[in-house]
Amino acid sequence: MLVRVGVVLIAGALTLAAQDPSVAFRDPVIALEHVRVIDGTGATGRADETLVIDHGKISALGPASSVAVPPSARVLDLKGYTIYPGLVGMHEHLFYPAPDNGGLPVYNEIPFTAPRLYLASGVTTMRTAGSMEPYADINLKQLIDKGVAGPEIDATAPYIQGPGGFSFQMPVIHSADEARRFVDYWASAGATSFKAYMNLSHDALAAAIEEAHRHKLKITGHLCAVGFTEAAELGIDDLEHGLLVDSEFTPGKQQDACPNQKQSMDAVRKLDVNGPELQKLIHTLVEHKVAVTSTLSVFEAFIPGRPPLTQRMLEVLAPQAATNYLASKEQTSARGSDFAPLLKKEMEFERAFVAAGGLLLAGCDPTGNGGALPGFGDQRNLELLVEAGFTPEEAIHIYTQNGAEYLGRADRIGTLAPGKQADIVVVEGNPSERIADVEKVKWVFRNGVGYDSARLIDSVRGLVGME
Repeated sequence: MLVRVGVVLIAGALTLAAQDPSVAFRDPVIALEHVRVIDGTGATGRADETLVIDHGKISALGPASSVAVPPSARVLDLKGYTIYPGLVGMHEHLFYPAPDNGGLPVYNEIPFTAPRLYLASGVTTMRTAGSMEPYADINLKQLIDKGVAGPEIDATAPYIQGPGGFSFQMPVIHSADEARRFVDYWASAGATSFKAYMNLSHDALAAAIEEAHRHKLKITGHLCAVGFTEAAELGIDDLEHGLLVDSEFTPGKQQDACPNQKQSMDAVRKLDVNGPELQKLIHTLVEHKVAVTSTLSVFEAFIPGRPPLTQRMLEVLAPQAATNYLASKEQTSARGSDFAPLLKKEMEFERAFVAAGGLLLAGCDPTGNGGALPGFGDQRNLELLVEAGFTPEEAIHIYTQNGAEYLGRADRIGTLAPGKQADIVVVEGNPSERIADVEKVKWVFRNGVGYDSARLIDSVRGLVGME
């Protein structure tokens, strides 16, 4: 595989990993002293603590006055900084909408810029919720596992899509037998999860779920032809995006047919989160242990004037990608939108789902009009979860421990505690008081290796969306 550094393509990714200038710390033992800690459990943040990293694991964590720092440790005095667990992004992609595509729904694979931007933003583990270039994703996962900069990847197979989809980059599954063969093949090829897509039929979805579970792998879905209740009863593990894409409330919804999107949205708009229909749905999801993945940042882009346009975003985008995004954002503002109440409805649904005991996950889904960039969109999601009514600590819990639990990795990631893997985000400021401070990342530790966020971002400046 070729890995890009600056503007030069060279072979030997593993050699580059050892020489990566974005690495700030490789010391075997590092002490983070006098730092504020948000541990990922949802508990209130704690001031003036010390965390010790010893050969990639957290060996000690507690009040700075009582934690013994080994004499061999490299000591970082982090007064004025906060640490929290590395984010576990559960709806991420290694592709981005292609600019100047003549109107075709085409997506560029960006295997160099995406993982570095995710890592720079604090995402240390990610699930690719659907793949356009699965071999690239799987091979990249293997390189990152060997030391190339990027998050640990749960590599999803290509979308399991039925006939009539919008993108010709996706396969088309016509039957239950095809779905079984598809899942069996990609499980053997190295995919570690699956995603069902909008036009997949009930029977094909049922077969895909059964086959994925036979391989002891999980399957999520961005569904339309099949509603949430139906999917939960079939045994799906997770549902993407939340209420706004659930078609089951659409008047006249036909079996195995994806209804008109506007009609579905209008039906959702009329629902009361505390009413019997949605409460029954929430109860069904919780009863069947179906997780829901929040992707608020990709929805926000449908609202004129949102999200805030930032200079850091424009600087990392490739020129064509930036032009494309700005044009799309201007079109949204020009034609107007009544999407703001729908975003609010989704936020209310997610709060009610969590209150009922549901497992809420989160990811940024860097698609749509391009407004949710890898990593940057995850930081924005944390801000939007707080806007939705969660505390900053709860939002970080959703983005860390909940994702780790879904992936079956909570024994080693998702919270800050002795014995856990040293996946740690260091930010300037206090997100407990100002959630926007999650954008002020200084360093990100993955497996105890500390990366300089600014250097990672500099390495992809002007390239995101193309490479």
